[in-house]
Amino acid sequence: MGVPTVAACQMAVADLDPAQNRRVIADRIAGLPDRVDLAVFPEYALTGFVADDRVYDAAVARDGPAVTAIGERAREAGVAVTVGLVEDGPEGYHNATVYVGADGETAVYRKRHLWAAESEWLTPGTESVVVDTPAGRAGLVTCYDLNFVDRSAELARPAVELLLVGGAWPAAHSENWRLLLRARALDGVRWVVGAGRTGRRRLADADPAQYAGRSLVARPDGGVHRELDRGERDLVTELDPALLADQRSLVGVFDEE
Repeated sequence: MGVPTVAACQMAVADLDPAQNRRVIADRIAGLPDRVDLAVFPEYALTGFVADDRVYDAAVARDGPAVTAIGERAREAGVAVTVGLVEDGPEGYHNATVYVGADGETAVYRKRHLWAAESEWLTPGTESVVVDTPAGRAGLVTCYDLNFVDRSAELARPAVELLLVGGAWPAAHSENWRLLLRARALDGVRWVVGAGRTGRRRLADADPAQYAGRSLVARPDGGVHRELDRGERDLVTELDPALLADQRSLVGVFDEE
């Protein structure tokens, strides 16, 4: 494998409007440079979220037409994709991240640590998920999961070369988001690609919210490789395997495994 290129696709989200978000996501995938191997979209990028029963109407099936359409666009572009959504599944409703490989392979991670009112409307996941991506073997993580070191420790093993993180972090606490992405890179000696929601939530009968954006790629030494501000843009960068190998050799945390 050569040097893979990833894109953290920072976007505003239309809450409760999967059709609109699907069009935006498809256009963003189509507009990526040809060299991109893997694109990461924010938490709830496809559906948005609101803490009332309207969220169930916006929920989508993991193998339904909305996800299928995104997968088709990803295959056309030759890129693997992760996208966040409210999943309508046989075991209830979940904050989920769907991974779609360029070859059509799919996997679903359900957020294990729900934030605030999420827990009143959604069911937490129970399992870590690791997928083989064009950028290496990756653990899937969602937003508030970053706060829980035991979740990070489960994924701190030699075979996991990066974490893919979708977030919808409050703008007022954006420094915490940056710090946690860097910490999770350092404690597992791995790359971390964090794609954040940006913009504002303006939805009738729902509390307004402003989101941090600040998508970030953290190096295996915990430093910032590249980052964005709050604009709706793509952070496109290479993840050099030699840098990962050098840092793991230096730190030596996996030498006894």
